[in-house]
Amino acid sequence: MLLVIDVGNTNIVLGLYSGDKLVENWRVATKKGRTVDEYGILIKELLGFSKIDTEKIDDIIISSVVPPLESTLCEMGEKYFAIKPMMFGPGLKSGIPILYENPKEVGADRIVNAVAALNKYGAPLIVVDFGTATTFDFITEKGEYGGGVIAPGIGISVDALFQRASKLPRVDFVRPEKVVGRNTVNSIQSGIVFGYVGLVDGIVERMKKETGFKAKVIATGGLAGFIARESVSVDEVSENLTLEGLKIVYEANRDMKR
Repeated sequence: MLLVIDVGNTNIVLGLYSGDKLVENWRVATKKGRTVDEYGILIKELLGFSKIDTEKIDDIIISSVVPPLESTLCEMGEKYFAIKPMMFGPGLKSGIPILYENPKEVGADRIVNAVAALNKYGAPLIVVDFGTATTFDFITEKGEYGGGVIAPGIGISVDALFQRASKLPRVDFVRPEKVVGRNTVNSIQSGIVFGYVGLVDGIVERMKKETGFKAKVIATGGLAGFIARESVSVDEVSENLTLEGLKIVYEANRDMKR
């Protein structure tokens, strides 16, 4: 069994593969202050709750956009699973050429998403990942990572609104019945939901126009399904795209650990 771990700024998403099948996955809050032991106990508890024997885990692969946690999780793997995790980064084969001016600047999650999407859907593609930031990544018709867009995530945008406008109440993130709100709560909800959908559709349209391709648009991340229901540009939702990409990268590099 393979344990895959994707470390984001807001959440850590974990998945467990048995062969090619994703048998379980979990989402926990990212906390930089947690120790090796705290993460080790937490992950063992998650596995135990799902009645999974930790002795059956053969390997671990990690991608991270939170540098302080990389050494913590690597040490956790060695201490609690007797496994030195494979860390996604320079030196590992991704199978996808990166056309960024400085390839090292591209977040690990963005490359892993591109690998999974290319393997699953072919090219050209646009992958939209709704995380702490919302990223738009273009995969060329040749299967290259062609670059993308980074926008503030929904959570960041909403928090900024409430912090800067003290009279506005916090509201639930739900779709209002109408665009034109007749009270403050519905007006805020309309701005958040339809405003963000407009951002997504607008950027995707511009990317397609600039690149000249009718690329298929794949959405992933925690709010992908919610936004996709309102969007006219999203073609498919793939909730576990990052985990799938990590599995593919692991398979391409597993011989390096032997």
